[in-house]
Amino acid sequence: MARVLVVDDAAFMRKMVSDALTKGGHEVVGHAGNGNEAVEQFRELRPDLTTLDITMPEKDGLAALKDIIELDPGAKVVMCSALGQESKVLESIKLGAKDFVVKPFQPDRVIDAVSKALS
Repeated sequence: MARVLVVDDAAFMRKMVSDALTKGGHEVVGHAGNGNEAVEQFRELRPDLTTLDITMPEKDGLAALKDIIELDPGAKVVMCSALGQESKVLESIKLGAKDFVVKPFQPDRVIDAVSKALS
């Protein structure tokens, strides 16, 4: 069972991702609604994996990803993005993200991305 930090500025998306991961046998250890909270929670919780939205207030997902990778170069991060953000998805992969999920997503796709990133 992986310990997962779920980061998205939309509460309903955090719940959807958390529900999917819980059903997939993972433990959601924290939630964050912006990039600053994400980095702070990552530092505190040291999760096995982080799901990270790209578009968020205060600090976007790409900036948060950079900070998380600086804290832990081996961090496993799965990015979540809306359709039309292909260039940001590619940038996130170059920065160290293991995979991405396009919103709106199917719960099975989230579980598959997390499992792939953890293997």
